[in-house]
Amino acid sequence: MSLKRRLLAIVVLLGLLAGVCYVGLSGLQLRQEMEENEAPDTSKETIYFWYSDAEMTDFLGSAAVAFGEKKDVRVIPKLVSDNKYLEAINKASLEGDQMMPDAYLISNDFLGQAYLAGLAERIDDQRRLCTAEKFPQTALSAVTYMDRIVAYPYYYDTSVLLYNKTYLEAWTAAQLAAQDGEGQEGSEDSGQASEQEGQVPEDEETLEITQDMIEDGIPANFDELLAFADNYDAPENVEAVLKWDVSDIFYNYYFVGNYMVVGGETGDDESMINIYNEEVKKCLEIYQALNQFFFIDADAVEYESVLQEFIEGKLVFTVVTADALKKLEQAKADGAFAYEYGIATVPKPSAQLGGRSLSATGCVAINGYSDQKELANEFAAFLTGGYLGDLYARTGKVSAKLSENTENVHLMTFMEEYKNSISLPKMIETSNYWIQLEVAFAKIWSGADVDTQLQELNAQILSQIE
Repeated sequence: MSLKRRLLAIVVLLGLLAGVCYVGLSGLQLRQEMEENEAPDTSKETIYFWYSDAEMTDFLGSAAVAFGEKKDVRVIPKLVSDNKYLEAINKASLEGDQMMPDAYLISNDFLGQAYLAGLAERIDDQRRLCTAEKFPQTALSAVTYMDRIVAYPYYYDTSVLLYNKTYLEAWTAAQLAAQDGEGQEGSEDSGQASEQEGQVPEDEETLEITQDMIEDGIPANFDELLAFADNYDAPENVEAVLKWDVSDIFYNYYFVGNYMVVGGETGDDESMINIYNEEVKKCLEIYQALNQFFFIDADAVEYESVLQEFIEGKLVFTVVTADALKKLEQAKADGAFAYEYGIATVPKPSAQLGGRSLSATGCVAINGYSDQKELANEFAAFLTGGYLGDLYARTGKVSAKLSENTENVHLMTFMEEYKNSISLPKMIETSNYWIQLEVAFAKIWSGADVDTQLQELNAQILSQIE
């Protein structure tokens, strides 16, 4: 999911209660019945669970019912617009709103603000759910603030390399056939000698191209990718070997993620800021040089349009987030995607320089103002650690739990990338860091001096911290 679109507002339309037009007895009875149906059942313990993603509505409703039946309580999910979402939680909590959240879904980069405002606190992990045996360290770091685990990790998103498997299978077969042809020419004399000795050469057989063969040919870094592009004999339909949304930092960050440090692994340490260094500079110089090879217009490119070009068979490689998988499967079902596809970890900037993707982790926090913290903790653990069977199928969200999705090879590649990724930082002082970094990337892609852009970004962030 795009970092830009992840924070866009989801407008929630609240239905207006129809006015009673008649003053007669039947109208008064109707009003009374409606009010009774909407009133909470005070005979059971009740907690409210807030979220801002409409795609989660049906799933959270099912989870609330399942947990409610198990514990003989009521869980009421409430969809709230993500426009000033945390502010809405704060307002409802301070005012003692009857429907204020006892627990809520939130992105990990807002946990610092939530904790400092008293809206999140150290979780009561009685089930020992938040351990390295159950979640990757990336997920645990994402929910850690000031050495405290202040939320339960739930789902995540990161970027991976998407490739057209049909094209690469054909290319691999052509390469092996060419190598075999060269080998046959070199061994022609020995073949004749074998025939003279009464040995008949075996008939040529069609070589089966395995997944391992295809994966061996996937570029591991951009040196290999450029070499592939130089030698690739593209089908007529292919317009570009590689194209991705260079305007969105979420799909670019892996170029600098291994060397650019903002807050450390948990994203909350102000002393760990290292933006301007030689490795980052080299990585961005490689990034800038790619524009001379792939000619991607940053002002015109969009993630959705790039993915559509891939579906139409116009691209061999692109960079995507987890939402792409469901769109590809739907396109295959509709007959719009006539190919096979595969997922790989993103290439490193070069053979000498490492890469590291950016990741965002959706998590469940317990409201520090809640009077039902114990029950809220139980529901949060139930939601993130147990009720996960069809989370991806119903919502498109990929569970951060290690034991989930093990049968889905594509989602396991996402998990591999997630394990190596760096989480969004939580420091309030760096809340505008991504906007500034995205601006710097855009200028560098367009040809601006790398050293100058890095120095300016570094100076701005350090001034905010200090």
